[in-house]
Amino acid sequence: MITTQHFLVLSAILFTTGVIGVLVKRNPIVIFMCIELMLNAANLSFVALGRHFGQVNGQMYVIFALAVAAAEVSIGLGIIVAIFRAKETINIDEMNLMKF
Repeated sequence: MITTQHFLVLSAILFTTGVIGVLVKRNPIVIFMCIELMLNAANLSFVALGRHFGQVNGQMYVIFALAVAAAEVSIGLGIIVAIFRAKETINIDEMNLMKF
């Protein structure tokens, strides 16, 4: 039988994979996917703990987190497109538009 601990371990593995991807990768699209992986890991733990305690609060938090994730992706991709139009590259190392 699958218990809450199984879900929490899976959530920790997914979150760790996302953190490693953010720290290692240089492509902003892949970095956004890793951030989404981290958010989904947190969502999985919210749902698992909500199920464990028999409350729907975890599912309510997941709905709000999904709304924030959708806004984050749309704004982030808009910024990437604007930087690509200005610099002709999306390499993270060359994105220093905010420096004085």
